[in-house]
Amino acid sequence: MLLRACCTVVAIALVSLDGGADRLFSSQTPVELTLAAPLQQLFDNGKTNEDYTVPGVVSYHSGSFQVVKIPDVEVSIRGNTSKRESECPFPKLKLKFKDGSAPKDSIFDGVDTLRIGTHCGESEGEALTRKYGRLANEKSPWREALVYRLLSAVGVPTLLARPARITYIDAARSGQPLVRNAMLLEDDDAAKKRLGAKDEIAMDDFTTAAERFRVADAARLAFGEALAGNFDWCLKFTATDTYRCDERKPLWNVLAFARDGSAFPVPQDFDLSGIVTGRHLWFVDVYNPAFVESSSPIDVEVIGQVQRTRTLFTRDVLDATRREFMDHRGAAEQAIADAAVDPHGRELARHYAESFFGAIGSDAAFYRPVVGSPNTRVYVDAAKSREACGRGETVPVGTPVAERRRSGEMAEVVLLDIMWQWAPPNACEAIHKGTVWIDASAIGSSRPTADHEDREDHKDKRN
Repeated sequence: MLLRACCTVVAIALVSLDGGADRLFSSQTPVELTLAAPLQQLFDNGKTNEDYTVPGVVSYHSGSFQVVKIPDVEVSIRGNTSKRESECPFPKLKLKFKDGSAPKDSIFDGVDTLRIGTHCGESEGEALTRKYGRLANEKSPWREALVYRLLSAVGVPTLLARPARITYIDAARSGQPLVRNAMLLEDDDAAKKRLGAKDEIAMDDFTTAAERFRVADAARLAFGEALAGNFDWCLKFTATDTYRCDERKPLWNVLAFARDGSAFPVPQDFDLSGIVTGRHLWFVDVYNPAFVESSSPIDVEVIGQVQRTRTLFTRDVLDATRREFMDHRGAAEQAIADAAVDPHGRELARHYAESFFGAIGSDAAFYRPVVGSPNTRVYVDAAKSREACGRGETVPVGTPVAERRRSGEMAEVVLLDIMWQWAPPNACEAIHKGTVWIDASAIGSSRPTADHEDREDHKDKRN
């Protein structure tokens, strides 16, 4: 049986009844709820049948310490990879209130559908799941709520979230209730209405960011994902962009809301972000920690995503986006300080934020040396006696370079594989674990690597 007794007692502030849907998410004080439903029955059937639902009852204590019960709540499972039994024995949930809306006198007034980010599982400490690298315990949902709050603080439109403490009761079985941290999350339709959008572009209908999004919105998204240390997303920026996307999924964990003749991106689903998990299992197969003096994976991850923006946007866009985020630095730091989160989770958020603002805060930090010449090959030594990776492979233009020394016309460097060219199955150990040699003349840093002529499709009237 998945439900087990909880031995942790936490003091939680009660929620006032006079707020409605907006006030439900306006506070970051954890809200305490009880959900009673045949949960094991739902888990047994709902992971393979997305239409499977069970009836539930949501209850909470009002300000007068009376128990308010909301019956006939439809409970279902949501998520993608998290629904796998080996990943999350206790999957993410979704609540749908009867007659299209919660009772008007309840704290959910105005809410039709509510998502719940659960604790996923009962792992110990900071251990991650073997397949996808989730933090499968109750630290995760409050950390994820912080990510949503952090992005909102820096001006990135996203879903509203709030930490919660939920008592789960399996109404069809005997046994002790399970009390765990959780996250309440705004539904897509509610977010669309709040953000003034008229429609949503489905993944199958999405083309590219260059065609659909204003360039400032696309840049804001890319910078925001870097701040969160999130790599579980993709957006096909141009027709030739293949970074972490394919033809089947040009959009992943990013909503495309339509408004005023154009569309804008809304990132979501951060349970695999660095702020939540603390580390990424794939790191050693993609990045080389020796790229920075600190050897910090967090610093490297942030620089990796920040530097990729130089291959996507022109300098005026990059500098405007940098200024926008720097203007919100104080709000970001305050969001981290105010969050209901475990101490290590707060420290992770601070580290990612410090790395991010350090990586964009000055021209010297942001416009760091990169490979600026096409057809640049990598070698194991200055004599070019042997190529370091596959025969004839070249370094993508825009790849950041940390130079160690020079010998004649050659430079020994650590490369940061921001385009994941040498990620498995095309692994190159020399790139991930050591130094390589390239022609020194290929290194430059004077401007963004995005070609201004070729990128006019992303700098058009949508700017």
